[in-house]
Amino acid sequence: MEKKQYNPIELMACIASRYLEDGRLIFAGTGIPMLAVSLAQKIYAPNLILVYEAGGISPEASMLPLSVADSRTTYRAICCANMPEAMEMLQKGLVTYAFLGGAQIDMYGNLNSTMIGKDYWHPQTRLPGSGGANELGSLAWKTLIIMNHNRRRFVEKVDFITTPGYLTGPGARERACLPPGNGPHLVFTELGIFDFEEKSKRMRLKSLLPGITREKVIAETGFELIISDKLNQEKEPTPEELKALREDVDPWRVVLSRGDNDQ
Repeated sequence: MEKKQYNPIELMACIASRYLEDGRLIFAGTGIPMLAVSLAQKIYAPNLILVYEAGGISPEASMLPLSVADSRTTYRAICCANMPEAMEMLQKGLVTYAFLGGAQIDMYGNLNSTMIGKDYWHPQTRLPGSGGANELGSLAWKTLIIMNHNRRRFVEKVDFITTPGYLTGPGARERACLPPGNGPHLVFTELGIFDFEEKSKRMRLKSLLPGITREKVIAETGFELIISDKLNQEKEPTPEELKALREDVDPWRVVLSRGDNDQ
């Protein structure tokens, strides 16, 4: 089999960057979400307004920050606020996108980044936790999710709900007193792109990544997927995207290198 000229993280970042609308406000989590947002700013959405949890608002696009409190998050920013001010933007309904990752996701888009196991106090694995992910997924208008795809991650029911998706289905977010009309929007993986069916609020496969079949996606998913009637095929990363990603966004391959062993 011919070796691809990009790894899965590069693939996901390139594909996701194409879906970000110019001029919108977006909160991005550490890692792959930052890759996609930074790449979008370089090529597709130069006026995308990036807000960081620690308070950096619309910094000039430079090399990838290592965290939401990295000094690069305030480089030539229009405002150097603090965390309460940044989170208040979510409460006011000013933020279009929250862009997050996670360890587990279920059919309703609930995310787990807290623990793996059945006993919270004695987990198999203790994960980093929410940070601001709960607030982002609760209050941003559209939640974007990017993560690796396998049956251990795409599960029937997450072990812990760190960030609410559609919880148990239609009407559940509203019953939990979350703002009406918001919630999970798109999920990006190395296998496909997913949205959520309007009535059932269940995850739906809407697009396949290059070289991937629907059978492969179904085999790697631990719950029953809805399949779109109009299943699209995404285009491979372009030379321009890969060049910007490798030379401008993450030249030290701090995040990109995580996918090298999966090529």
